[in-house]
Amino acid sequence: MDVIKAIHSRRSIRKYTNKQVSEEQVEILLKAAMHAPSAVNKQPWHFIVFSNAKIKEEIIVFHPNAWMLKEAPVGILVCYDENLQHDTGYGEVDCGAATQNILLAAHGIGLGSVWIGIYPRQQRIVAICELFKLPSHIKPFSVVAVGYPDEKQLLPDRFRKERIHYERW
Repeated sequence: MDVIKAIHSRRSIRKYTNKQVSEEQVEILLKAAMHAPSAVNKQPWHFIVFSNAKIKEEIIVFHPNAWMLKEAPVGILVCYDENLQHDTGYGEVDCGAATQNILLAAHGIGLGSVWIGIYPRQQRIVAICELFKLPSHIKPFSVVAVGYPDEKQLLPDRFRKERIHYERW
């Protein structure tokens, strides 16, 4: 798929079929994530791939906006290592780029996905750390639900010329 077309046509998918996502597809997504830009090329990310229904249900308990995990065959937790990030605050930025790459890669191979925010909500961060038993230097950023789409989203034009400024405001 053409990259510009992929960027313009990707949408958050929250309903999935029961068709399973293969290990090979997950690896494609993770490779895409790891090719994201990062500050000073530190690549501080770590990923936890999960499909266990109990884990998904526990996330939904403390994060009700994550309800789509119940149907999604796969979840990917995107984290960063505080010891590897360039400096304070860069781990989150780097994980934002990695998360976006997962979303685009999923779309590119015919899967649907949605970004489920963990950072900056402290309650969600603490709950994810406990659930996944993360070491203290590993910080959760997002969860991406992945599966075969069971819905079609509209493709609105989001281009807003009035939000573009040249040289100065």
